[in-house]
Amino acid sequence: MTALQPTFNAANAADLKTPQATPTAPATSTKTWIAVIGANLGAFMAVLNIQIVNASLADVQGAIGAGIDDGGWISTSYLIAEIIVIPLSGWLAQVFSVRKYLLVNAFLFLVFSAACALAQDLPQMIVLRAVQGFSGGVLIPMAFTLIITLLPKAKQPIGLALFALSATFAPAIGPTIGGYLTENWGWQYIFYVNLVPGAIMIGMLYGSLDSSPMKLSLLAKGDWPGIITMAIGLAALQTVLEEGNKDDWFGSPFIVRLSVIAAVALTAFLVIELTVEKPLLNLRLLVRRNFGFGMLANFLLGIALYGSVFILPQYLSRIQGYNAEQIGMVLAWTGLPQLVLIPLVPQLMQRFDSRILITVGFALFAGSNFMNIYMTNDYATDQLFWPNIVRAVGQALVMAPLSAVATAGIELENAGSASALFNMMRNLGGAVGIAVLQTLLTKREQFHSNVLSQSVSLFEEATRARIAQLTQYFMSHGVANQADATSRAFVAIGKIVQKQSFILAFSDTFYLLGAALIAALIAGLFLKKPGHLADGGAH
Repeated sequence: MTALQPTFNAANAADLKTPQATPTAPATSTKTWIAVIGANLGAFMAVLNIQIVNASLADVQGAIGAGIDDGGWISTSYLIAEIIVIPLSGWLAQVFSVRKYLLVNAFLFLVFSAACALAQDLPQMIVLRAVQGFSGGVLIPMAFTLIITLLPKAKQPIGLALFALSATFAPAIGPTIGGYLTENWGWQYIFYVNLVPGAIMIGMLYGSLDSSPMKLSLLAKGDWPGIITMAIGLAALQTVLEEGNKDDWFGSPFIVRLSVIAAVALTAFLVIELTVEKPLLNLRLLVRRNFGFGMLANFLLGIALYGSVFILPQYLSRIQGYNAEQIGMVLAWTGLPQLVLIPLVPQLMQRFDSRILITVGFALFAGSNFMNIYMTNDYATDQLFWPNIVRAVGQALVMAPLSAVATAGIELENAGSASALFNMMRNLGGAVGIAVLQTLLTKREQFHSNVLSQSVSLFEEATRARIAQLTQYFMSHGVANQADATSRAFVAIGKIVQKQSFILAFSDTFYLLGAALIAALIAGLFLKKPGHLADGGAH
């Protein structure tokens, strides 16, 4: 890293006295940029694949004969494998070398992507998705690690802007791509779409990463108690979060047992990491002010980022009856503007204090959710346009500055731990957010239904008039029996009440997302300006 810093001698010292002189940016080789771009392409594909599959999950379930409940394991298996491998990647990259570790997992990700498209039944799909998640999960933290180890401090904002494309743009654009491919080409293409960019990624990494010897001796010295307790704890926790709402949370013995396992295993993991001589993850990084508050803000960002990608398609599908492609077109306005904005963020980081960008980004992202808390029956594409635009701007402004400030001052030997913790917490935030939103949606729908039902009473003149109106409508449209027509009128009113209850419940979920982002904004206010960003990150 020091070799990349600018040097000055007596000949150019005089130039520094001229008004036109500017700090010389450290030179970064083309080979380094190819490695960083290739790794970020891999991270983008790994995150994108989650949202593409989720957008088309119903079609995949139908094709392989999976039920709605069991079919959820198509996503859960991927997420469990991914969240386990993310904290392992820093250590495994030391064992097998960065080059071999990245190339092998990039190749496996493509192989198992294609294999998923050929799955014949649910058990096959679950196993293939788990292996795909285990290999794809490697690509996310390794891209982040290469940015903070290969690039000099002055160039890291550019690398982190590239990483933001995978962290915020990929989840936003995933449903758009998934819906289009499923509706026009078939569900298999949500897996085949990885092949061409994946081949480009492998070519870039193969030609740009330097070879280094493997250190297989590290396997014997590994923090195996920490690895085992972490894997068990995270797998159990992820399963609880993914399946809890469907199984009525602690009303299910299965969820109770997994919750106990997760609590015991993760507690043991924390104790081990804080006492062992060479821990898998250096948890003491969390006591550093910027990294600790950055992690908290990143966790809350994950709640809102993945939560909004979950809740908007649910609303458009349930309330407005949109198909996957129509949903994708609505969500495109949370993704496409980021393609324009994210490349500009490094320049903004040169002009402004990164903490200002973080604050403005969180404020805009929060505001976009608060814009959706008064939804009505007619709230659809046109009404969601401006909230989605505001959300896109907020997301684009947050990720790169937050990553830069949080990881400032991280030593090379701690880069793997920092990358693993930072990316794991965002994913874990997403899992927690989705679980909370699912439960909130169910509970608030029941609450609003009870409140509205009290107003829809036969003692109310308006209710009796509406029943009579609907009865007459059904009789004029082919229902001969008045009792049958009246029965249909009651059913129709019940559906209206239920739909309105869901609309109000969806409004409540956006309120929660906005509140989470306000909390993230507050955490961001505790960040201090890092030394290398003291002049906006210009040098």
